[in-house]
Amino acid sequence: MTPLPKLMVAPNGATRGKADHPALPITIPEIVETAKACHAAGAGGLHAHVRDAMGHHVLDATLYRELLLEMAQKVPGMSVQITTEAQGRYTPQQQRALVRAVRPAMVSAALREMLADDDRPAARRFYHETAEAGIAVQHILYDTADIARLADEAVHGTLPAGPATILLVLGRYKDGKRAVPADLDPMLDTVRARLPGADWAVCAFGPRETECLLHADMSGGKLRVGFENNLLQRDGQVAPDNAARVAEIARLTGLAPTLSG
Repeated sequence: MTPLPKLMVAPNGATRGKADHPALPITIPEIVETAKACHAAGAGGLHAHVRDAMGHHVLDATLYRELLLEMAQKVPGMSVQITTEAQGRYTPQQQRALVRAVRPAMVSAALREMLADDDRPAARRFYHETAEAGIAVQHILYDTADIARLADEAVHGTLPAGPATILLVLGRYKDGKRAVPADLDPMLDTVRARLPGADWAVCAFGPRETECLLHADMSGGKLRVGFENNLLQRDGQVAPDNAARVAEIARLTGLAPTLSG
């Protein structure tokens, strides 16, 4: 499976658009160009959302295949992770169907969304199929209850054996809860107790994204940064683009690329 990069960029997400920031990428060419700049700034992976002709979040296998092909040609050194985010529009069955149609190297999937219909046999088939296919699933976890539930599902065999790859989400977009560094601590305590050996990363919604990611880095985690979560630099100024957010985090964590020659 493709390992989780130390630093990933989430340049658009499912909700924001050009009205939020003119440099937020919507089209596939824009996403690829943004990814290229972010890769040069230090991001090892792209967390990708594709949009339809109206700019709306969509789980579209054709669009994702197009994006993966373009990325392979134009930014071949960068990992690409697609998303199954439901956004209140897609069922677990539709989310699973997307992954089966695209067969990406990496995918993010919220545990609570994948089990929203309580169809554990279907979820078990999906998780075991992806493992057998070498598809790296990053489980999206929003609180300590999600972490405990993932651990329980692993015990019951819904998930394949072995260390989990997870994303701990600090703060929320919809309810306006802005992340603070201390939000990580109870989640990380639960991970260490219930999911030993997990490959874990953090994203953080709100203006203290940088502080949250630095706390995660100091705690041994991996990082996801970008306009999906926050538009501001550490000093409170609006970032000119996603590459600037990547560059700031890469510089502060020692992940900035070094120039050779």
